[in-house]
Amino acid sequence: MTLPVPGTKTTPFRRLAARLAPAAALACALAFGGCSNFGETFQRGYVIQPGALEQIPVGASQEQVLIVLGTPSTVATVNGEVFYYISQKAERAAAFMPQEVTDQRVVAVYFDKNRKVMRLADYGLKDGKIFDFYAKTTATGGQELSYLRNIFKNMNPLSH
Repeated sequence: MTLPVPGTKTTPFRRLAARLAPAAALACALAFGGCSNFGETFQRGYVIQPGALEQIPVGASQEQVLIVLGTPSTVATVNGEVFYYISQKAERAAAFMPQEVTDQRVVAVYFDKNRKVMRLADYGLKDGKIFDFYAKTTATGGQELSYLRNIFKNMNPLSH
């Protein structure tokens, strides 16, 4: 019995490869071509509904805030009582890829001593700094900023 020389047109390997090439190409196209369609978005924490902050005017009661926004993620008594609603959005391109945090927000509702809304804030990160997207200002120093920094630090374990 004579064995065919590898690389010649008559080898069984060449015939098998020629038959499987279209199937392999189709399998690769299906596997890798659809990766962009398998991306996932993860929302953690409080999801604020569009227009919700507009329903809370300055002077509104704490009860009104609870009706509109629900139970806060945490409550602080830094300089008066503050309700914090904390959220984080992460995405990944495919199931085997790591998640990447794309947005972190802390909505803060500040109350006076009579439990009426003094002001609202929608904090997030802009250019690496804590920014109030509601008032369009950068957060200033003090005890409040330290508290916010700790919240943002704890939200993203990769930033430690």
